[in-house]
Amino acid sequence: MRVLVLASHPDDELLGVGGTIARHADEGDDVSLVVCSEGATARYEPEAATALQDSGRQAARVLGARNIRFLGMRDQHLDALPILTVIRAVEAVVREFAPDVVYTHHWGDVNRDHKVVGEAVMVACRPVGENYPRAVYLFETPSSTEWSWPDPASAFVPNHFVDVSSTLERKLQAMACYPTELRPEPHPRSLAALRSRAAYWGQIIGRAHAEAFVVARQVR
Repeated sequence: MRVLVLASHPDDELLGVGGTIARHADEGDDVSLVVCSEGATARYEPEAATALQDSGRQAARVLGARNIRFLGMRDQHLDALPILTVIRAVEAVVREFAPDVVYTHHWGDVNRDHKVVGEAVMVACRPVGENYPRAVYLFETPSSTEWSWPDPASAFVPNHFVDVSSTLERKLQAMACYPTELRPEPHPRSLAALRSRAAYWGQIIGRAHAEAFVVARQVR
């Protein structure tokens, strides 16, 4: 099975889905990661983009992903682009990788880049013809999804769960490859908080640890 993760910034590709990526890899699935924005220029010096890419490659190896690609769009400026520009970039990736399963951002995130990528993915993966992904799952992004406004229409209410008890440690190891993105406790991007979040979702399904998703589309 071909699996594609489409994320906005370096580290977004693993925060909400890293344990699931590792599980796909362990089960023999072909996993590719695509990061749309360079994730640096809004917060760091421009040369930090190279360091973030190095971190992403290390993290991808830890998780067992086949590859990771960086599209290099400007950080926190995706909503300044015509949405068609982002859609075409995502469509090209979807055509190339021809995934069976796609993971991307939930629409309720407070981060505008996340929203734009999520919208572009839904357009790129629309069910036209025969060659479209048969499943699209939306992941949460700790320090973004839970900080959005209290609107029931945009709340993250998961209805699909993956047991990541066997792969959580690799997810945390992968996150440790991003030293500039880690935060001290109790920040949601601390290693302790990520472990606690996985334990919470695990309690929902009677497992030690889990990751949670919203099903955007699932065709059988």
